[in-house]
Amino acid sequence: MNLEQIYAAVLEGKRHEIGAWVQQALDEGVSAATIIEEALRPAMEEVGDRFSRAEFYLPDLILASEATKSAIALLRPLLGEGGAASRQETIVIGTVQGDLHDIGKNLVIATLEGTGYRVVDLGIDVPPDRFVEAVRAHNPAVVGFSALLSTTMVSIPKTIEALEEAGLREGRLLAIGGAPITQRNADEWHVEIYAADAGTAAKLVAQRLAER
Repeated sequence: MNLEQIYAAVLEGKRHEIGAWVQQALDEGVSAATIIEEALRPAMEEVGDRFSRAEFYLPDLILASEATKSAIALLRPLLGEGGAASRQETIVIGTVQGDLHDIGKNLVIATLEGTGYRVVDLGIDVPPDRFVEAVRAHNPAVVGFSALLSTTMVSIPKTIEALEEAGLREGRLLAIGGAPITQRNADEWHVEIYAADAGTAAKLVAQRLAER
């Protein structure tokens, strides 16, 4: 029953209530990994699907993401070796140089964390060299670039070029998203994952990693 309540709390954006249900589930012996796999992950996938069908709107997505983040904050310390998060790949993500927008990026991060991934958030206005440093330090399976403006999306190919020059492009997936970005851009820049919204991003990342 608690897993159903946690699932519903995400869909309803109950960020203040979800913590009590997560704690109750833990007290009853439900593992952190089970809560993620059987409640948070499917709930965020459903949120993404509803958003794609225009049944949910941006405020719904934000509230669901906040609820998920509240739950993850309680679960993260319990996800040791062998837990869901430790089995998942690392993802490095940031808003590219010149762009100060982070709502979309933060939604993607909350969705990815809600499905069990370890996410390294580089923040906003991230220059190519910081992406290079982060990739070298964390060895992620996926590197994500976010841009909300057509004037800043040009930083994406520059950053990809920096990764290539550093010898860090091969062996990992690249993902891009943001209002001005299209599949055509992904094809042009040889990027494996293009996502139009946060829910789609998490789903595509999972699919592409499973195909490796």
